[in-house]
Amino acid sequence: MSRVQWSEIPAAVRAGIEDVLGDAVVEATSQSGGYSPGSADRVVTASGRRAFVKAASPAVNVDTPTIHRREAEISARLPAGIPAPALLGAVDDGEWIALVLEDVEGRHPVTPWEPRELDAVFDALHRISAVELPADVPVTDVADALAGDAAAWRGIDVDALGSLPHGLDDWVRAHFEGLVDAAARGASDARGDRLVHYDTRADNILLRSDDSVVLIDWPWGARGAGWFDALSLLINVRYFDAAADVESLIRRHPVFDGMPADAATNVLAGFAGMFLSSSLRPHPPRMPTLRPFQRAQAVVTLDWVRERWKG
Repeated sequence: MSRVQWSEIPAAVRAGIEDVLGDAVVEATSQSGGYSPGSADRVVTASGRRAFVKAASPAVNVDTPTIHRREAEISARLPAGIPAPALLGAVDDGEWIALVLEDVEGRHPVTPWEPRELDAVFDALHRISAVELPADVPVTDVADALAGDAAAWRGIDVDALGSLPHGLDDWVRAHFEGLVDAAARGASDARGDRLVHYDTRADNILLRSDDSVVLIDWPWGARGAGWFDALSLLINVRYFDAAADVESLIRRHPVFDGMPADAATNVLAGFAGMFLSSSLRPHPPRMPTLRPFQRAQAVVTLDWVRERWKG
């Protein structure tokens, strides 16, 4: 991935960012993680104030500005108690959009996941699931997002899948209609009134030195079941450790209380369709690692779905 550097952001946009911060930026350190080609800089002003800035235009990637604008809307209205960076301001000239966010001093979890850190994130997700979501937070419904994932299965040409590890391509062909149906049921199963991050992975989580957890990157925020984020995080756990006993984690941690086994399988089937369908699209500009990553996630998720499959 090739990120936009601070110096490549137009001068007028950088000036707007400095207006938000109230001082000139004297240092900008680009961050290499994530899957967006837009800028991602930890900045320091002349007075020592710190912030995190992300910026993009359609010339960088056609989708990223829309994603940034959505994140700005959601971040500005997250309820108190949600462990997320505060939005300090945004600069939008109609082409470039820059988000100025609280700088979080922390690190990403160790991968493969360590049990202590995973428990800390599950605990944080459990607390988030207990926070009442105000009606004015502009999030979508998880059911609508998963309905799109279910529809993605119909766009897959199973004869063009190519070879998948562990014979998964043959299994998908043999169970295609069942997977489509399961994914459609998952959209209904995941309904709820709790705040959902929708993109819980190690690179979207920071751990502070006091072991507190911060979830970053909120453009996909949604309303759904309280266990949804924890379930999707387990895909990431298996991504880094195929032998991870995720089923025992589900049985052990209270964040999964009330999650029906069939609902988990159905939601995972929806994710698998989304990952697999996305992996078959052309490579987007400046993002050469995205499609391989999506295919790898499809394999991990399909493996888990196959283990849970009945019939």
